[in-house]
Amino acid sequence: MTDYKEEQNNEIEALESIYPEEFEILEVDPYHKFRISVKTEGSEVGSELEVAPAEISLNFEYTPTYPDEPPIMEVLPEENIEDEELEDLREQLQEQCTENLGMVMVFTLVSYSLEWLSTHKEGLARSAKEEKELRKKELEEAERKKFEGTRVTVETFLAWKALFDKELQALRSEKEREEEKNKKFTGRELFQKDDTLNESDLNFLGDGEGEVAVDESLFQDLDDLELEDEFDEDFGDDEGLSD
Repeated sequence: MTDYKEEQNNEIEALESIYPEEFEILEVDPYHKFRISVKTEGSEVGSELEVAPAEISLNFEYTPTYPDEPPIMEVLPEENIEDEELEDLREQLQEQCTENLGMVMVFTLVSYSLEWLSTHKEGLARSAKEEKELRKKELEEAERKKFEGTRVTVETFLAWKALFDKELQALRSEKEREEEKNKKFTGRELFQKDDTLNESDLNFLGDGEGEVAVDESLFQDLDDLELEDEFDEDFGDDEGLSD
């Protein structure tokens, strides 16, 4: 007949020796109730993977027929870990209990919890690092594209050149129109630019039929006029006065 109480007491002595600082007895009667702290060390300063230390508590309570039945067990978060993260560990510890029925198993459960906790935190740290590196790479790629611009091919260059020439011609035409609008013309330039000015002068000189009538008989006897003698007579006295 199995002496369950003796097996339980022997395991308590072994656990106190293995975990001198982590082990704590909470109750003795009717059955032992105790707590063992499980803590990861985390990564060293300057290491490639930064893993913060994490800690959980495993609370155990023996049953009358332990180890032929699992102990009552509770998994609690203590430091740098959330309660939701421990659901997976709780399920796996139950499987470990089933696999180790008939043998004292607390040491096995504690060792398994330590390994799980270390792996879990390292995985989180690795994922965080990879995500950080991915974001950094994406930012660097975005910055590179800003300076790189669009790759130029013969087709893209010709298309750009055609559009550029069209826009340049439009700007030149607009500028010429503005200059033409604001330019002050000389009289000669106005006549050269506007033929209607020539026609208006001709109309002014004519009587509407484009001809001017001149009486030539008025100029035929100009030579017979004694303009010089009359001129001398008019100004002769003045010259004498000046003397």
